[in-house]
Amino acid sequence: MNLQRPNGNDATRSGNRSASVVPCSGLCSRCIDGCKGNCEVFRASFRGRELIYPGPFGDVTAGADKNYPVDYSHLNIQGYALGAEGLPEGVEAGPDTARFPLVDTGTEYGWDRKVKMAMPVFTGALGSTEIARRNWEHIAVGAAISGVTIVCGENVCGIDPGLELNAAKKVVKAPDMDRRIDAYRRYHTGFGEILIQMNVEDTNLGVAEYIIDKHRIETIELKWGQGAKCIGGEIKVAQLERALELQKRGYIVTPDPSDPVVQASWKAGAIREFERHSRLGFVSEESFMKEAERLRALGFKRVTLKTGAYSLRELAMAIKFCSNAKIDLLTIDGSPGGTGMSPWRMMEEWGMPSIYLHSAAHEFASILASKGGRVPDLAFAGGFSSEDGVFKALALGAPFVKAVCMGRALMIPGMVGKNIGQWLKDGTLPKNISDYGKTPEEIFINYERVKDIVGAKEIANIPLGAIGVYSYADKLRVGLQQLMAGARRFNVRVISRKDLMSLTEECSRVTGIPYLMDCYREEALKILEG
Repeated sequence: MNLQRPNGNDATRSGNRSASVVPCSGLCSRCIDGCKGNCEVFRASFRGRELIYPGPFGDVTAGADKNYPVDYSHLNIQGYALGAEGLPEGVEAGPDTARFPLVDTGTEYGWDRKVKMAMPVFTGALGSTEIARRNWEHIAVGAAISGVTIVCGENVCGIDPGLELNAAKKVVKAPDMDRRIDAYRRYHTGFGEILIQMNVEDTNLGVAEYIIDKHRIETIELKWGQGAKCIGGEIKVAQLERALELQKRGYIVTPDPSDPVVQASWKAGAIREFERHSRLGFVSEESFMKEAERLRALGFKRVTLKTGAYSLRELAMAIKFCSNAKIDLLTIDGSPGGTGMSPWRMMEEWGMPSIYLHSAAHEFASILASKGGRVPDLAFAGGFSSEDGVFKALALGAPFVKAVCMGRALMIPGMVGKNIGQWLKDGTLPKNISDYGKTPEEIFINYERVKDIVGAKEIANIPLGAIGVYSYADKLRVGLQQLMAGARRFNVRVISRKDLMSLTEECSRVTGIPYLMDCYREEALKILEG
């Protein structure tokens, strides 16, 4: 494993003075009295709890950089020189019919009422973080025109400054939720959907009732956790009044904004921000079944679940409970994940890494299926960013995995496109972009394609970040088509575990995917002996 530096990382804007670092602690091997920093211990000596989180909040997403013993890079994709599976019925395989642009990347999920997507990816839960709020239109419109699902994350209503509650403290007006739903639906192409995630606070506020009554949302997602952290959703706020408001709405806010000592520190300028936390959930099969039934009774067509990098016990519970409750999609998010607001050391050191968790998920799903149980459609999440990762996840989890959930990889193009627009206005376009041109039509390779989708009159209303998301999704789609064609899989449904090989024997032990020197060995020897 690579040397880890738990006492300094760009995410926390810290670093070691010395090149010699104690591996287990991250402390410089020679710590000098009088050092001017800037390791985490140094900064925490005067900024305390601020060093728990990546920063600056609202301007960054962060993903852990721990190097695990086994990860998805230890799998390779098989390639074949004959055959073709998944071609349209009646089409005979050959050089003229088995061409990579003809690969069908479409997928669908759902117990009975299926949702079709143009490709097997969808966004991670973009919830109450500032970076999600600020970039929502770019990412949501991009997802809509790309034909994939977007997940609107937890706490969006609860932190809305324009939120209005009735006497029973239930939502009657949530302008930011309305904005988010409308942005996606305005450009929806018939593929994918917007689904809303709900946690303990959302349940208490009556978010489910609000979105079904006002917007007729068809799918709602329950949440047990995520891969980036094992505690509830978090954001930071920079005003005392705002912190008190969120506390009154029932959130855990730290440090306690109602504490006179904290208020004195705020007035002195020492405390500059507050953290808003969600409560921990407590899961039982009875309560889970009851909640799924309640949501369907409200009118939701589909109920999904997002779970995190918990132990194998919770993974088994998720798969079994979802089977019994006929949950439409179970997203299994492994560590380290990536997020806009999670404790940094928690991202680095907590939870089951993706490939371990996903391998166990396939094992457990197979056990359930062998006993006659119906396995819910699965999605894998946790550090994916490219087409090869999508293929590997689909193959590792075949035939149960229908899609891959991406977090930062689908946020970044939205931010890049947005910033290109601002740089164009300011006349500060970086050279690595201006080399391609000085107008959106010249810079964005898919500008005309998006224009064709939305219409010549509407293209002026499309945020450039949406074109960025579409461009990245198009790269994923074409790259996936090439990989699938090389593996002679012309439809997502026919991707199988046989299309992977383990590069190390340890990877084989973890995943159950054969070591590459054992894959197809029997077939090879039969050819030689024939």
